[in-house]
Amino acid sequence: MDNYESLLSPAFVLNEQIARQIFEVLPEQGPIVLIMDKFGPPSGGLNKAAFAAWTSDPEEFARLNIGESHLKEICAKIDDGDEPVITQVNDCSIIAAQLETASSNCGYIIITLPQYSPESTLSNINLIETLLHQFNLIARLLEQNNLLYEAKRQNHPERLQNRISLN
Repeated sequence: MDNYESLLSPAFVLNEQIARQIFEVLPEQGPIVLIMDKFGPPSGGLNKAAFAAWTSDPEEFARLNIGESHLKEICAKIDDGDEPVITQVNDCSIIAAQLETASSNCGYIIITLPQYSPESTLSNINLIETLLHQFNLIARLLEQNNLLYEAKRQNHPERLQNRISLN
């Protein structure tokens, strides 16, 4: 798949919509959120393949110095069914999970909490897991909206009803 094809793919468009909705509501000094497509961190780093990852605050995320190998390790743990993944890099807690809908594997959602100790992260884990579930809910709602729009645009109500009832 070339870059143009991936930029126009439904998965890319959905991830772009998810990022836009989530990043819009994050507080200024709040968590830094990274959304990666299902292929994980791109070779050559996040900056070399913007089509694969979205960050709520790219400059601040770069300052955290979370390496590509660490991101790949986190994604591998998620792929193995270990989620949410909770880890620590320097003075930053990282919580990661699958970003998915009923019919799409969108990739990964990674929440970074600068200046959080492992203890403070674990004491807030229920709240953090609720946030992860809300991100997946946003993804499902956006996907449903896209299906409704596409079916209406193509004027295929029967196709719409079949797709929605499966979800």
